[in-house]
Amino acid sequence: MKTRITELLGIEAPIIQGAMARIADASLAGAVSEAGGLGVIACGGAPLDWVREQVGIARSITDKPLGANVMLMDPNAGALAELLTELRIDVITTGAGSPANYMQMWKDAGIKVIPVVASAALAVRMERLGADAVVAEGTESGGHIGELTTMAVVPSVCQAVSIPVIGAGGVADGRGLAAAFMLGAEGVQMGTRFLTVEECTVADAYKERVLAAKDSDTIVTGRGSGHPARCLKNKFSRQVRKLEGDMAKNGEALEELYLGSLRRAVEGDVDNGSMMAGQVAALVGERKTAAEVVAEVMAEAEALASAGLAGVAEANARRARMI
Repeated sequence: MKTRITELLGIEAPIIQGAMARIADASLAGAVSEAGGLGVIACGGAPLDWVREQVGIARSITDKPLGANVMLMDPNAGALAELLTELRIDVITTGAGSPANYMQMWKDAGIKVIPVVASAALAVRMERLGADAVVAEGTESGGHIGELTTMAVVPSVCQAVSIPVIGAGGVADGRGLAAAFMLGAEGVQMGTRFLTVEECTVADAYKERVLAAKDSDTIVTGRGSGHPARCLKNKFSRQVRKLEGDMAKNGEALEELYLGSLRRAVEGDVDNGSMMAGQVAALVGERKTAAEVVAEVMAEAEALASAGLAGVAEANARRARMI
């Protein structure tokens, strides 16, 4: 299954692993890249020494292309941009701002730059800056989100730009990959599906909550503060939603509640931590390795693509019989 994304990035499968903060480390990114996709180390808020170490570890796991993510609102973004250039990372994905200040440096170093966008207007801006591709991310995604659904934003972005588009939000299997292709994307980004793989180093308690999730088990917090994020429902998320009812009164309490919330979840506090996950968590029902996930998604997508609509109907019927 060759697309402009596989050719651009030098990967075998058009699957990019989402850059999940405090989750996407060398173990996960290295495993996804070795499996034929593109693994991405999440660098947002991380010390530079940690980033250097993780890139080294990932490259001991695989010699295939490797990515890193830069959150541009991070006060340390400039130093991180230079470090990743020095380390000759293959691909940089960006979020939370414009990569304009670093684009030329990265391009001169031969690094592929792929911003994550939530609208067609932002995608057009990124193309004008020289982005090699964009990730069009729908609100179904876990973590920080925009307003448009994947079904709306992916074709809108594809229509607005000439560079390759990667669809994200609500993709966990071959059906999602095939659907993204039908919408015009040439690859997908998956985060939640990789949360439960063996190489992901989050606590087992977090993984078990994802595996047990139903389609109504996510909630969006942060709308009141202007920084919406999707996570699994728990004591923490319900407290946040309650306090957000009066931002003027509860602002300080909210800041205190947010402090360290992602770390708590990653370490296993599934009551008081922010367990970021997408709506598609309901489709993640068993533990696998990263290689098994990539192979399974690709096999299903290729079968659907070769069989056409009849194949889709047959696959859905077969799934129904198994339930």
